[in-house]
Amino acid sequence: MRQKTSIDIFTYWEHIRGNADAPLRNLIQPSAIGSILPELFILENTPDDNPRFRLAGTAICNLMGREIRGENFGALWAGSQQDDPARIAAGVMTHVVPASIHATGYCISGRSLTFEMILLPVRTSSAACDRLLGCLTPAVHTTWLGNERLEFLALDRSRLLRERPTRLVETPPHPDPTDLLPLPGSISLGEWMRRKLIQARNGRDRAGIDPARNKISDHL
Repeated sequence: MRQKTSIDIFTYWEHIRGNADAPLRNLIQPSAIGSILPELFILENTPDDNPRFRLAGTAICNLMGREIRGENFGALWAGSQQDDPARIAAGVMTHVVPASIHATGYCISGRSLTFEMILLPVRTSSAACDRLLGCLTPAVHTTWLGNERLEFLALDRSRLLRERPTRLVETPPHPDPTDLLPLPGSISLGEWMRRKLIQARNGRDRAGIDPARNKISDHL
């Protein structure tokens, strides 16, 4: 785990889970992770263990050139590999152990870039671990990234995260865990991300960007 976003979200997940194997969904506070929300996503499990996107940040949707809410997790991957990432994600929920994935994203032009993905189990109740909080972060930022959409991701390697990684020196101090409990009237992570997606859509509309490529659903 090398990317700052990956380390930040993993560290936050550890703070809010406390002594539990995974945190409850309602403990996730958007204000504590606002700076990395564009690179975050939420997966939900299905009866046939085929995880799908419940929400995805603007940076991820821009990478893929479309709104991916409601798509199966496997849809992001090369056709011959779609089952493997889905099994990894379902396994993270089943066994309640986080995982990291290293992948290469490919554009139709032939350009490629390495990405780091983190999958963190989240419980909707004390009895059910059927959500994943994840991130997708490029290893480096290039001038063409965002101007060319990724056609697919190719799985390079994956591993379980049983030990806490070393924090980056430049990572700011994390909020006190006692401040992360939900406040009366506070909005959920899903609602926060929905508002950010709408703001991004309105900004693109004002800039005259092709709406077909950057469509954002109004029903998150």
